[in-house]
Amino acid sequence: MIRAEQWAPADGLSLEPNALAAAKEIDRNLALTAGPGAGKTEMLAQRADFLLRTGACRYPKRILAISFKVDASQNLKARVRKRCGPDLAARFDSHTFHAFAKRIIDRFRPVLTGQDALDSDYSIGKHRVQRRSITFDDMVPLAVQIVESSQIARNAIRQTYSHVFLDEFQDCTDAQYDLIKACFQGTGVRLTAVGDTKQRIMGWAGALEGIFEAYAEDFDAHPLNLYQNFRSEPRLRRMQNAMVRVMDAPAALDDTALPGDEGEIEVLRFDNDDHEAETLADSVRTWIDDDGANPSEIAVLVSKQQNLYCQKLRAALDARGVPFRDEDATQNLASEPVANLIVDFLLVATGQRQPGPFRRLLDLVVFGRGLDLENEYRARSRWNRFIATVKQRLGSEEADLADLDDLREVVSELLDIVGRDAVVGLASEYTQGDYLQQQIDATIDRAHTLLSEGSDPATALASFSGDRAVRIMSIHKSKGLEFDTVVVLGVETQTFWGDQDAERSAFFVGVSRAKHRLFLTVCEEREQPEGARYWKTARSEHDEFLGYATPYL
Repeated sequence: MIRAEQWAPADGLSLEPNALAAAKEIDRNLALTAGPGAGKTEMLAQRADFLLRTGACRYPKRILAISFKVDASQNLKARVRKRCGPDLAARFDSHTFHAFAKRIIDRFRPVLTGQDALDSDYSIGKHRVQRRSITFDDMVPLAVQIVESSQIARNAIRQTYSHVFLDEFQDCTDAQYDLIKACFQGTGVRLTAVGDTKQRIMGWAGALEGIFEAYAEDFDAHPLNLYQNFRSEPRLRRMQNAMVRVMDAPAALDDTALPGDEGEIEVLRFDNDDHEAETLADSVRTWIDDDGANPSEIAVLVSKQQNLYCQKLRAALDARGVPFRDEDATQNLASEPVANLIVDFLLVATGQRQPGPFRRLLDLVVFGRGLDLENEYRARSRWNRFIATVKQRLGSEEADLADLDDLREVVSELLDIVGRDAVVGLASEYTQGDYLQQQIDATIDRAHTLLSEGSDPATALASFSGDRAVRIMSIHKSKGLEFDTVVVLGVETQTFWGDQDAERSAFFVGVSRAKHRLFLTVCEEREQPEGARYWKTARSEHDEFLGYATPYL
């Protein structure tokens, strides 16, 4: 433990003045708004280090962090562990809203009575079944009901945590905000809400208008702003700054404060979407082969109807042997620790060189168990024998991963050798009901689909893991992510339709994912895909959005 005045940002990093002030605040709740790439995650990690290392979060109190996506939650947990070390980071709980709600339900389930009563082995499924099953959308409201009706539940939560971090707070829905208020309003627990109103694109999900103003009033929170973008090259930052002048003029910088010619912005115009798909697929192949680009650092973003807009591009990439991952179909599953375990194992078992998956598996199966040297040697030998046996069976065609029964058998053997306790320990959600088995079954089904398509197993599985795969996703799914190269597909009035303030915010999110290169595509015609409704074949450029890029091409 050190005194507060002796603390400095961990690992010798420097923070801008407002970020440093936020990291060291101990007396007030905070409402922190920040632009893309401003280092929100790093600020939260440094704040956790300050609170834990100075004793502002006094043992045995804990810090609770709530994010909106599983991968964001995991990334923050990993960053805190890196900054604080494993001992202090053990008192940092990082969950999604739904994971936090599920923990409340699991611990205080007997509070629910009548039609809301649940059996101890309840599950989460597509339909509500009295006592047996609830839906994903039921989780937060049921947690609110428990906290509001049970003083024991309220006290337990409030006595556990001294500080709470709320990430991407601009997307908080009514029910989620009700849960925060039920748990912490009117208490001494200190809250830090972080987000960017210019990135609020979840209005369709019930996100509050003016959430930061409401939060500041309800929790008497002190406002702070972070504006510096540490992600993008200067040319891209100047384009983003041009949009900020329209969305939040006082927050805009003078372009002279963003010097440098680094970064690339280009508008690509095509006669039709066939030409667009073929050209982009050729470009991606060139970036990978000639420029040495990591496929996972290339993202294709679409405003709406991503599945329809990208049909031709997916086919063109597949024809050129470019691995890609459809994020909207796999992102949540690919963020599951047990899914990563299974896919890493399959990659190692079928591929020649898989250093990333190989290292992660050894960390889990051998090095992460706290064994002494002798037992560590035995564990690694046992693991190496298992891998060699599986490879031999696959090589001799004794087992075929494209066969669903063989795939299930091999995965079952993997889980046996890892150990059920170790697998359950990967995530707190795996301790209740059949959630773990649901994720295992879903991973096997997805892997079987990929492996049955006839392509090289390593290439097929890469499209699941994302380690070496181009990412295709909606702009909504890209929030919080960053890539060296970003393609925003279809910057057209027929794509970015609807309320223009919301569409402008979505476009801002998309372009601000790019670190080095940004490409904006436009087609004169897009063929109506099968199953598409209300489709317009003739297309027109979105003059306003392309206008932000024009001065910086």
